[in-house]
Order: sequence, then C-alpha cells, then structure tokens
Amino acid sequence: MFYLTQMLGKPVVDAAGETVGTISDVAIATGEVFPRVTSLAFLGPDKTPFMLSWRKFVADVDDEHVALNANRADLRFSYLQPDEILLHRDLLNKQIVDTQGMKVVRVNDLKLSESRNQLRLLGAEVGARGILRGLAPWLERGIDRVVRVFGKSLPENLIAWNYMDLLDRDLSHVQLSVTHKRLHELHPADVADVLEQLSAAQRARVFEHLDNTQAALAMAELEDEFQADVIDDLGSQRASDILEMMDPDDAADVIGDLPYDKAEALLRLMGVEESGTIRRLLGYREKTAGGIMTPEVTTVTEEMSLGQVIEQLREEAADNESIYYIYVVEGDAHLTGVISLRDLVISEPHTLVGDIVHHDVFTADVDDDQEDVADLMSKYDLLAMPVVDETGKLLGIVTVDDALDVLEEESAEDLALATGSSRSFEASDAWSWLGRKSGWITVWAVLGVGATMLLNGFKTTLQSVVAIVFFIPLVIRLAEEISSHSLAVLIDAGDPEDRPPFLRRLLIDVLVGTGLGAVSGFIAFGMLEAIGETLKVAVTVAGSVGGTVLVTTTVGTLVPYIALKKDGSGWRAPSVLFSTGMAAIGLAVYLLLAAYLNANISF
Repeated sequence: MFYLTQMLGKPVVDAAGETVGTISDVAIATGEVFPRVTSLAFLGPDKTPFMLSWRKFVADVDDEHVALNANRADLRFSYLQPDEILLHRDLLNKQIVDTQGMKVVRVNDLKLSESRNQLRLLGAEVGARGILRGLAPWLERGIDRVVRVFGKSLPENLIAWNYMDLLDRDLSHVQLSVTHKRLHELHPADVADVLEQLSAAQRARVFEHLDNTQAALAMAELEDEFQADVIDDLGSQRASDILEMMDPDDAADVIGDLPYDKAEALLRLMGVEESGTIRRLLGYREKTAGGIMTPEVTTVTEEMSLGQVIEQLREEAADNESIYYIYVVEGDAHLTGVISLRDLVISEPHTLVGDIVHHDVFTADVDDDQEDVADLMSKYDLLAMPVVDETGKLLGIVTVDDALDVLEEESAEDLALATGSSRSFEASDAWSWLGRKSGWITVWAVLGVGATMLLNGFKTTLQSVVAIVFFIPLVIRLAEEISSHSLAVLIDAGDPEDRPPFLRRLLIDVLVGTGLGAVSGFIAFGMLEAIGETLKVAVTVAGSVGGTVLVTTTVGTLVPYIALKKDGSGWRAPSVLFSTGMAAIGLAVYLLLAAYLNANISF
C-alpha cells in the first residue's frame, strides 16, 4: 500500500540510476471504479515541472523511489488528458462529498495499491490518521502505539473512490466512476444535508448542475438560514422558476425571509396564479397553522361517485403531490367531511361519496399555534390536517412533513433551553432566566469565598492571593459552559453508530482546549503585566488559567462518553451533577496549578 503524502518528494531515478527529479504529483483516469495512475509528475532541475506516462516509463515503485525504464535522454513528456485529474492538486486537502455518508469531508490523504505494476487509487483518507501522517509518519506511528496500550486502535477512515464527488471541478464533465451515484441522483434531503456543509460559492456551483425540479426539491429541504442565501446567489429568473416549482407553503417560507424589494421582484416574474397563492400565504402570521399550511388540497362533493373521484385524482396528481385524504365540501368550500384513500380503494366505483364520508373531522383554525397542530397530528396519527377559517371554509392542509419540521424545531429549542445554550429569549422570560441563573451566582459566590479563605491560609507562600482570586469567577464560568456542552451531548446523543468516534472527538477537543488555553493564558498575562504585577505572579496565574482551560475541556469530553455508557445500564445522571462537578474540577485544577507553579517558578 502507498499513501500520496509519503510519495510526494520521493526521488525519481532513470534506468541508469541517476536522479532526474522528485515526485510532485500523480494523475489518474477518472472513469474507472478504482482508477489507475496514468501519469507521473515530477520536478526536475531548477524546479522545472515534467510529466511522464506511467504505463510507458515507470518500471517500479517502492517506499524509497520511483524507478524509470529509460535513461534521461530517452524520456518523452506527456500532457494531462481531459478525463484525468492530479491527486495532489485536485484532491489533497480539498473538500469532497461523501455520497454514502451524505456529508462533506476534507481529504487528508489518498491511499493507493500496487497491482501488476500498476498503481490504483483505493480511496480518500478523511480521518485523524491522514492528518497525522501528513504532518509526520513517525507521529502517526507513535500515537497509534500509545492508543494500542489502552486496547484501542487508531482507525483509518477511508472513503472509496466510487463514493466520492468533487466540488471544485465541473461536475457535468468529470465522471468519477462507472458505478458512482452522482450528487444530483441523491434524495433531495441528502442533497440538502450536503449543501448545508458547503460555502456559499460551492452551494451556488452545485445548484448550477441541478435542473429546476431537483433544485426546487433540494431548496425545500434546506434549513431556513440557507434558503435565502441560495436564492440571493441565483439569477432572478432562475430563482423565480425554482420557487414557482416548489410547494406554495415552502416557497412562501423562502420569500418571507427575503428583503421586500427582492421578494417583489421574484413574485412579479412568477405566473399570476402561483404568485397570488404565495401572497395569500404570506398574509398569515408565522408559527400558525396558516403559516405552515399548503393550499393544494383535493376536494369533492357528496354527489360525486368514487369513479369520478378517481378520475379527478388522476388529473390533479401532477399538481397536487400531497394527496393523503380527500376532503368533502359544499357551497363555498365549506368543509363537511373526509374520505380516506383506503375507503376509496376498497369501495365500488359507483358508490357515492356521501355513502362513505366521515363527518367527524379533526380541523385546525388558521390562527392555531403550529406546535398545537403538530401535537394533535402526532396524537391522532394523522397524515394531514385541514385548516379552516371561522366560517368553516377549507383553506388548506398541514401535511405530516411540515408537522415533523415543527416538532423538530420545538425539540431543538427545548434542548437549547435545557442546556442553557439559548442566547435568544423574549423580555417576558427575563425574570425566569434571572431566577435560574441566581442559583449559580450563589454557587460562584460560595466557591469564590471558600477558595479565597483557602488561599489566605497560604498567603505567606503565595506572592499575590488577589491576582489568583481575581480569575476564579472566569474559571467557574468556563466550567459551567463546558458542563452545558457535556449535557447537550448527553441529551442529543442518538444511535451509538451515529456518534463521532471517541478518539477523534477527544483529539479535536484537546486541540481546541490547547488553543483556548493559550489565548486565555496570554490575556491573563497581559492583564497582570499591565497592572504592574511581578513576572512570577503573571506567569503563575497565566499558566494556571491556560492549564485549567485545557484540563476542563478534556474532562468535558470524557464525561459524556462515561455517562452514556452508564446510561446504557440504567443509571441516569442528573444535570446538576455535571454542573457542580465541572465547577469543582475547574476550581480544584486552577488552585493546584497555581500552588504548584508558584512553588516551582523562580524569576
């Protein structure tokens, strides 16, 4: 097996054993399941770039060098073909779409395999192992040995070539493999997940290669904060065409988030009927049944036969995709009953609608709260709920997908409130928020007073108790934030298979903790230097603050995984245990580090 990062910089020698350059890249032909390396790029004398046909001139490749089968004078240089890409230039450290995992990842290395004197690309390494190997092979081996001491292994996170899609090349002209599932062939929800992980420029590039139908379906699945941005990046005519093909309720949500001038310009470009429908929906208040309903609903009268109903459904199917129930109306669309598709199928075609209609119908008022509507649909297992005005006129339906979106949104808000991570609340919530936080103010005060009393007992040993005490609130506040983060991991933990690997999460949090610790320590050092504290006190406090940030961040990563394992055996960890425990750990680490550094630093 070979890795691209290990090949780069290796010498290229000719048949006489003379070095003619060093490897700078290798090219592959993209139209194969496991693409073969077709060209070798290397830098010759004076950094002059050259490219050779792999099949014609490469005799052997090993860990030390690439050997050619001809002398320097007999080499004939080639050029990159339209179906070829360079692994270093086009893939390494670039973002790709993992179409199997439905996510955007970064290529940290590329794995190749030798077969009958041919080198073939197996896939992209997107995990921590590729990062470590790129930094230094000995670092990868060393960390792998350390991990094995604890009975674990450093996994290789490899994405096979046939599950990769490029972002920074023209997707319509690069065929990745004969078995590849192209990005535009994915389910719209999966396409939306991928788009949300991209930059604005990359999202626009992907939309260029989706037709209007695919773009409309993907747009409807995007989170609200991305929809308006995507519309802004599209031309007005294309944006209007896409919005016109979306369900009216979804299109209204998008237009409602746009500036007035932009929204009006797009509505004018639409057809009269479509723009009129969207304007009516925009007139309803947000977070109400009217705000999330779709006006596309199938209605019949009691005098119609079921055969006539079936014919009507066939005619409307192209324009109305949300046919869950058939609603019975009279007069000016006044709702009188409902029939299910099941009743329609099992009954004879000559049966009249009035013979099988159910008059007891669950309905929502146009101004009902969206969460109440979603809860009712969940309680009674409804696929759709009709929305009526005060006179009983049928205005539209709330479909099950919109109800699920509402429940997911409310669940996310509840999670944010439970973990204290919500930064947005109404003025009426201020007293409630103050009441919740006042308990922690008391905890901070008690811990601060206790720590001050403890430090005063060592005032003959410590040079500046005041300087150390000054940063105790910062340490406790940081510990509370980490406990909230840990609690969020516990609450939001789903299937164990969907959780990020423990070692990868730990490595990321250690790196984050190191960076935050360095910044916090630097700020503490600067503050103490500015007020004239001695160098020893400044270094002691800065080192204590920085070290505490690193340790508490790391512990905050370990706690959720330990608690999740305990949770599987039936033990439930109360949230107060995390908050109190992390505050105590942070304070203890800070005081111990301060005492240790004060005793061992001499300036």
